[in-house]
Amino acid sequence: MTNLSSFYSGSRYRGNGKPENILFNANLQEFAQKVDFIVGLQTGGKLSPEESYVQIETLWEKLRESKQHLGIDKKAG
Repeated sequence: MTNLSSFYSGSRYRGNGKPENILFNANLQEFAQKVDFIVGLQTGGKLSPEESYVQIETLWEKLRESKQHLGIDKKAG
């Protein structure tokens, strides 16, 4: 997958200021930016729907893993 870090621009975090929440928020914003980029490439005909799906699924798994590693449970705010 292409390195998309140069396209990333994060928003200020306004939730519970625990370090794990701030880090997960950054991961979530990065996920959203990358998905937006992949969707744009697919819409423009540069990626097939199948390749787009695989890339987004890979990003989703990484996001899920980051949530687990950070110890963020479903009820945390």
